[in-house]
Amino acid sequence: MSNENDQGQVPGERFTGHGAEWRDSELSREEAMVATSWVEQKIDKRSMLTNKDRVNDVRDEMWQLEKDGEIVVHRVTDQHEPVMTKTLYGWDKKIPTTQLWHHKSCGQCGNIPGYPASLLWLMNELDIRYLDETDQTSCTAWNYHGSGIGNIESLAAVFLRNFHQAYVSAMAEGRDPGYYYPLVHCGTSFGNYKEVREYLIHSAELRDRVKTILGKLGRLVDGKLLIPEEVVHYSEWVHVMRKRIAERQVIDCSNIRATIHPACHVYKMVPQDVIYDDDVLGGERVAVSTGIIESLGAQVIDYSTWYDCCGFGFRHIISEREFTRSYAIDRKVKVAVEEAQSDVMIGHDTGCITTLDKNQWIGKADGRDYELPILADAQFAALMCGAHPYKIVQSHWHASATEKLFEKLGIDWQAKKAEFEDYLKQIEAGGPQDQLYDPRRMITGGPGFKKIEQTT
Repeated sequence: MSNENDQGQVPGERFTGHGAEWRDSELSREEAMVATSWVEQKIDKRSMLTNKDRVNDVRDEMWQLEKDGEIVVHRVTDQHEPVMTKTLYGWDKKIPTTQLWHHKSCGQCGNIPGYPASLLWLMNELDIRYLDETDQTSCTAWNYHGSGIGNIESLAAVFLRNFHQAYVSAMAEGRDPGYYYPLVHCGTSFGNYKEVREYLIHSAELRDRVKTILGKLGRLVDGKLLIPEEVVHYSEWVHVMRKRIAERQVIDCSNIRATIHPACHVYKMVPQDVIYDDDVLGGERVAVSTGIIESLGAQVIDYSTWYDCCGFGFRHIISEREFTRSYAIDRKVKVAVEEAQSDVMIGHDTGCITTLDKNQWIGKADGRDYELPILADAQFAALMCGAHPYKIVQSHWHASATEKLFEKLGIDWQAKKAEFEDYLKQIEAGGPQDQLYDPRRMITGGPGFKKIEQTT
């Protein structure tokens, strides 16, 4: 008689879902503590550089490939009004501030719509020129990191296909190619695209394979692959614009204790490309998010597990979801509440905000209610500049309660909620809707676009 149950499991057997290659480490609790103790040490810029080989700047080889006629580089030019920043090794990185092509995030638009809405609202307030068209695809990183069934050709083809669309999109408005520069919303896309760019630049074989694919799609420039000079994350734009954003601040947040969760896919993937600013945390930690929160006057409070992943991790959010949930509570939310007495946790990536925000119920289910509002830096910045907490920031989409935070900020959330409910009734009755962006400009199409009238 078999000992297996109907699901093919032996009673007491631990099911991981990771496949036959997965093996338990069989570490004791003490051994596991030793193995991970380095995370709780002081991890700063110097420790990331110590005893590590200095990598080459991939852009040097990129320029040579263009000189050799292998590729075309989409440059950040003066028309994009770039701000120069410094990265981990002190290299220059250009951050375009206007004429931006929004590379949206599937997770933001589906789970946290106030995230991109807040970013567009800030750009409107600052009179930034941008294009928020619909002609893009997912980055496929979910496929690759989450399931392991993706391949490098598909990742590279989608990366270059999207950035080619950013390059040619302005032609539908009668402008020259390259007028808009892509701004990536999702931290996973950001890290994934940077890794894939390196693979493309270092591998002639990969370039040849992807070139064949994009040629069939009509996505080459003069018969060559188009490579971006910089891969830019929205949080980098927020960082270089932080002083201009703070000039529009209308809400005092000096009594707010904020903790920062830096996203793994933003600053641990291709770390040499990430902004370190001497004016933020002494240049010892990644500058994005912390910079804007400090500029707005909130108190940025340190906590021991700041370096830890949020718990999302891609693979185990699918196969070990309870690990994700418990990790998010025990290693991040609990520590921020108990150790830092945090009023809000600020992040800059889709998966992190979703994980830390929407899994707090698991602590409550276990009798440990560590309620902590989780917001993106763009959402908090927009809120401080007067954006509506429900129309724009859309806090009602969040699982973690924000009412106590609003009260501490002096925001009458009950009145704002009533305004929002009245607005929804107006829409339901067929009344006018507020628009952050002219919906007629959202569709330009790819190589087969139909020209539309140029708008100012």
